[in-house]
Amino acid sequence: MSVLTSNHLLTVDHLQVISTLPEGARLFLPNVPWAEYEYLLTQITDSSSVRLSYDQGKLEIMTLSPRHENLKILFGHLLLALTEALDMKLIGLGSTTFKLPTAARGTEPDDCFYIRRADLIEDKSELDLANDPGPDLVVEIDLTHPSLDKMPIYASLGVTELWRYDGERMHFYLLANEQYIEITSSDLFPFLTATQLTQFLPTSKFRNLIPLIRAFREWVASHKP
Repeated sequence: MSVLTSNHLLTVDHLQVISTLPEGARLFLPNVPWAEYEYLLTQITDSSSVRLSYDQGKLEIMTLSPRHENLKILFGHLLLALTEALDMKLIGLGSTTFKLPTAARGTEPDDCFYIRRADLIEDKSELDLANDPGPDLVVEIDLTHPSLDKMPIYASLGVTELWRYDGERMHFYLLANEQYIEITSSDLFPFLTATQLTQFLPTSKFRNLIPLIRAFREWVASHKP
């Protein structure tokens, strides 16, 4: 039987709460110390069903739903179709944990990709944010209203472009002067608009991904520059 100090009583409560959260739930906790966030990361490191995001004392815990994961898989294939058709590099790091202790911020994106900066991390096995850049593109699937605004976290990471899907519409954002502005067309893929991409995304039910991916590949082939 392990003995916990008073400093870890809060951690025990958090871990118990996480274990009881239903699929697709979000829990917001204020005034959480950075050390507590790092400790929680070590405790759920093998869990693929939980995401933690931390911004200067504010912690959001999110559990994933099957629909969320269905969409995440689809986005990976769509990015592969785009970069392959345009002969661009693509390094996907999925839900890698990005931590910035100096800024007291950290998060695990739904998906992230190095495209223009791929050369800077290619052949590496680990990232050091003190020397390595953040991803070129982050994809966020927000099927429930998020309690924590992750944009300041991604701005601190230097993520150039952010794609956010709210279950009905796609939104593109571009980093400019350390803040994100909504844009109509992707900066990475200028011929692709958020409205156009929305048409390839299922809104409410599970869908066979193969017809969606095939249709998107055909669209890219006929519209790429």
